[in-house]
Amino acid sequence: MESLSGDRRRWRAHTAEEAAATLRKAWCRLRLSARDPARVPPWDAVVLTAASPEQAALYNRQLARARSLGRFPDSTVAIAVPDPDGARIGSGAATLHAVASLIRHFAAQASKEENGEFLTGANGGSGDDCSLAAAASLMAKKHVLLLHAGGDSKRVPWANPMGKAFLPLPYLAGDNPDGPVLLLFDHILAVSSSARQAFKNQGGLFIMTGDVLPCFDASNLVLPDAAACIVTVPTTLDVAANHGVVVASKDGTEKENYSLCLVDNLLQKPKVNELVEGQAILDDGRALLDTGIIAARGKAWQDLVTLAYSSSKTMIEELMTSCSSVHIINNLIFLKMTKILLSLYEDLVAAWVPAKHEWLRNRPLGKELIAALGTQRMFSFCSYDFSFLHFGTSAEVLDHLAVLVYCGLHDNPKVSVEKVGTFCGKPWSNVLKDLRVQDKDLWNSANQDKCLWNARLFPVMSLPEMLNVGMWLMGSACDPDGKLASHWRKSQRLSLEELHRAIDYNQLCLDASKHQANLAADVAKACINYGLLGRNLFQLCEEMLQEDTSLEVCKELLSFLPSHEDQYSGVLPQSRGYQVKMDLLRASGDGSSACFVEEKVWTSIASETASAVKYGSKEKSRHSISSNSGNLHPRKAFVELPVRVDFVGGWSDTPPWSLERPGCVLNMAIGLNGRLPVGAMMETTDGHLGVLIEDDAGRSVYVDDLASISSPFEQNDPFRLVKSALIVTGVLGHKMLSKSGLDIKTWANVPRGSGLGTSSILAAAVVKGLFQLMADDESDDNVARAVLVVEQIMGTGGGWQDQIGGLYPGIKCTQSFPGQPLRLQVVPLLASPQLIQELEQRLLVVFTGQVRLAHQVLQKVVTRYLRRDNILISSIKRLAELAKVGREALMNGEIDELGGIMLEAWRLHQELDPFCSNKFVDELFSFADPYCCGYKLVGAGGGGFALMLAKNLSCAKELREALAKSATFDVKVYDWNIAMPR
Repeated sequence: MESLSGDRRRWRAHTAEEAAATLRKAWCRLRLSARDPARVPPWDAVVLTAASPEQAALYNRQLARARSLGRFPDSTVAIAVPDPDGARIGSGAATLHAVASLIRHFAAQASKEENGEFLTGANGGSGDDCSLAAAASLMAKKHVLLLHAGGDSKRVPWANPMGKAFLPLPYLAGDNPDGPVLLLFDHILAVSSSARQAFKNQGGLFIMTGDVLPCFDASNLVLPDAAACIVTVPTTLDVAANHGVVVASKDGTEKENYSLCLVDNLLQKPKVNELVEGQAILDDGRALLDTGIIAARGKAWQDLVTLAYSSSKTMIEELMTSCSSVHIINNLIFLKMTKILLSLYEDLVAAWVPAKHEWLRNRPLGKELIAALGTQRMFSFCSYDFSFLHFGTSAEVLDHLAVLVYCGLHDNPKVSVEKVGTFCGKPWSNVLKDLRVQDKDLWNSANQDKCLWNARLFPVMSLPEMLNVGMWLMGSACDPDGKLASHWRKSQRLSLEELHRAIDYNQLCLDASKHQANLAADVAKACINYGLLGRNLFQLCEEMLQEDTSLEVCKELLSFLPSHEDQYSGVLPQSRGYQVKMDLLRASGDGSSACFVEEKVWTSIASETASAVKYGSKEKSRHSISSNSGNLHPRKAFVELPVRVDFVGGWSDTPPWSLERPGCVLNMAIGLNGRLPVGAMMETTDGHLGVLIEDDAGRSVYVDDLASISSPFEQNDPFRLVKSALIVTGVLGHKMLSKSGLDIKTWANVPRGSGLGTSSILAAAVVKGLFQLMADDESDDNVARAVLVVEQIMGTGGGWQDQIGGLYPGIKCTQSFPGQPLRLQVVPLLASPQLIQELEQRLLVVFTGQVRLAHQVLQKVVTRYLRRDNILISSIKRLAELAKVGREALMNGEIDELGGIMLEAWRLHQELDPFCSNKFVDELFSFADPYCCGYKLVGAGGGGFALMLAKNLSCAKELREALAKSATFDVKVYDWNIAMPR
């Protein structure tokens, strides 16, 4: 990427799809950090600044909500810190005050051994050298997210009650429609979770603002060691003129994706001539935006801790007694910083809250936000129910009264009448003239700074009256006889400022929580009553249970199910019906009954799979006799198969998904170390009349009573795979076993828990061999279907992609189409010799040494699907889509594009189950990353084999050598080849 000192950089507006993809990646990391903090480190603390103790209490409730929703783990400290004594001390002083408060919080939690002499100093004002050193030591390794969220939200009055940070921002809400409404705060947490990794093991502070969503891939941030920095981005001058601007030194370190420069100056809402005079305009005509994102790392963080702990109290006391110090204190934190990080990422897009409506118009996120809040000609309404806000007036009077607040999206309540402030888009002079009202009707004093914020505009009335008066005030209704104006003048009227001061934050939270629970209950009732069970009732029940009375609602919903079961038959899969019942039983507190129903869930899946595979085919009788059964001769079958590696699409092949929705997988059959590693040999014998089964581990079992081979099998039975195959193929009822016995030997020359589909492919080898012995249909399609049933009888519940991968040679893209019967379409990839050669040279097949069991992962993923978890459903849909994209990439010889697809597939797999990876695998992929354009674990993940697609032949050779020399990674790189048709 060109540096700032070079030619003009080209600017490209990002599409909504790109912005959404960036944010989805951030959300994936946020969920991973909450689910598996040992592997994906979360913030040690999340701190919000607040304007008052009441607002801090509200924010603490929101933090508790975020924790309950899995936004951060239990190990993360989350607190809101109000400005002292409700005084407004500015963001700089608030930062110091918040850090000092956090130190005291950690000190209170720490043991006496950890604190030493620090506990005494933590409760005082200045502290001595020992306590200072203890504070710095205590905080040195802490990673802290600080969000400035204090304020009255004057420019965004509809955000006034809850705060701008907690505005509903329904961007990506469609990804999880049954989940709680997403807030701006939730999205900020997601973006910041990616920034956490930029600190690595060095402690630090990451500061953001609560009214901006900077939608960029923060995992790409490069933070300077032991220094503080401002993260900025070039922006157009019209935006710069309305915000802070950073003036960077002309000298600095320039890299491919960023520049590191000194800070020369900070300008606040500068005019164009001030930008010119301040040398703030870049060579390409833009300026550097003060995003409000600040990072302090290492030594700079420790210095900030020392400053906050030793001096914050004195500074704040001086600030509160001297208004002239405000500007100095607010910029103190900036003056302490010596470096600035100039991020040049093209994907850095900032979405401001609706007050920045004009700038939003041409930004992808802005369009989404405007669509959610209304067009220019619409107004934003917030209803203030008096019984809801508790102004202190008697409840009898307030029960039927309300305050309806309204204004235009362009209105800035802070702009005074003299500075052409507006109401509903019209200047105040026009408003007063059109309504025939005077200044004294709205403002108390001539000396008062007259603006929308303090205008006594909103009357206390019944809701119907308020609507009529409101339409008149907004200029949308006439008042020819003056009755509305007279009614308005005589009423008690309140300003936005007075409403803000009167809010009962505690009751606000209680009522909001109750409203959300009631809404979830109503949706759940509608789902049950009308059979719309595509919704996630499990998640709805979690929201309902925020209220004590919701337990009875869950029991009521449960009582509806029996009367509707017949109505759902033929429409709703039985497994889904049982899952709904199980979720409602758990929500109702009946855990024992839920466990009983859970067994029915898995039994139903197995039955539905067998039905879909066998439908339309003639059932084999256990006593059927082949045409030559009267004169049997010894028969022998020998089957060898390759293993499979999957590029993308796995999980879309797994029942019950593949029984209900289309699936698509791109995988490849390979041999290892010059041979086909999986096989089975079987033959009839006159030496006995039973079945002798042996494996390559030296274990064996002889079964003389064939009737004893029946499911379900014990989980630790090493021969349940072969026994299940005997049942599915119908060989146990074949005439030949009445006159001869059967010897079966199996082998799989791959490590245990490889992820190469070994179990299913071994089942395919056994099934194919048994069909050969019976002279039955041994086609790959028939064998693949039979193995799908074998998996269900075994209890492993796998899909069809493993056996397809081993039975069909080469690279293939396989699609499944739900229905009766399940339809599979295998499309081989006609690869050129050049493509095959390059792929075999660039793709490393590496055994990680980590053993995993797919069954454990599969149960969790299938359960989430049965619950209709929308995030999981969208992830599997995307995996299936990527399989088709990957096929096209390989058909066109675009191997590098395949690498990008593998990376996205690996991210989606972690979205499905965070434990599909572990710390060792993360470090292995981090080690391989400089050499690779893509990598992933094969199969369900959790261990086993990894695929590493090198950038070129040279990188493949270097990576192979680096892994061989590494003392950290005890892995094995296998020689392999694509198993082509014979």
